[in-house]
Amino acid sequence: MSPGRRFGSVAVLGGGPDGEREVSIRSATAIAQALRTADPALRVTLHIIDRLPAAGLSDIDAEALFPYLHGPYGEGGPLQDALAADGRPFVGSGPRAARLAMDKLATKLLAAGIGLSTPRAAVLNPRDAGPPVQTPVVVKPVHEGSTLGLRLCPTAEAYSAALGDIARQRQAGLSPERTYMVESMVPGREITVGVTGRPGQEQALPIIEIIPREGLYDFDAKYTRSDTRYVPGPSLPGDAAHRAQRAAVDLHRALGCRHVSRSDFIIDAAGTPWLLEINTTPGMTDHSLVPKAAAHAGVGMPALCLGLLGMAEPA
Repeated sequence: MSPGRRFGSVAVLGGGPDGEREVSIRSATAIAQALRTADPALRVTLHIIDRLPAAGLSDIDAEALFPYLHGPYGEGGPLQDALAADGRPFVGSGPRAARLAMDKLATKLLAAGIGLSTPRAAVLNPRDAGPPVQTPVVVKPVHEGSTLGLRLCPTAEAYSAALGDIARQRQAGLSPERTYMVESMVPGREITVGVTGRPGQEQALPIIEIIPREGLYDFDAKYTRSDTRYVPGPSLPGDAAHRAQRAAVDLHRALGCRHVSRSDFIIDAAGTPWLLEINTTPGMTDHSLVPKAAAHAGVGMPALCLGLLGMAEPA
């Protein structure tokens, strides 16, 4: 990956107010260390924030910004509004793309509009007697990442239990603002496809198949356990690999994403990639999939992060 534009200083931002705060801190810390390794002359500062104060980013002294906050605030538009107003070059998508990509239903509508396959889905209405699409289904928040709040419901009884769990959480004041969606569960193999590059020059990284030891590839499987298998460059039926990589790039461009994204798919028995979602701030921890895919292509974490920094530009 070409280092692109050179900067003398960069501020890496991590943290945020959302449920993925600790993962964001780990990602941002790993990015800062990778940048220091890649270019010892580069002045790298790491800033752990919650929400930005009224003064915004004005107190941060750096030529470029490398924001890496996971969750609705940090990757769903509010932080991107502040970055755009600041005017300095930054890594990652701008406000519009961030909002669209964080909204799973909006992403699915756009994906269907450009010809991509995506499972049927609807907004969850707790007043309904049953799910709006036939079981098995997945119930998940519309505006969250890292499988936070996700529930598998193979039967109508499991769906009812999920509704009860969500109602109890809301009554307890836990995430009362969450909007949930119900999505058809497509059987098959789960893969992920990273995309990197400047607008118009994006390329797909090698595919990684995700094989949890058991059950769901949930938050613990992603970030705390070590029993999930990751298979770079898996053997997939027919032209499924090419179709998934093409779909990831097409979606990245259609949403207006910049620099990096990661799209998740299910490959069914016929080799059709079914889009699940896209992430514009994919994890950069030692468990994360974009660094694994880049490494399979011969690009280590320092080169990956320095290359992303070289793409930094104002909104």
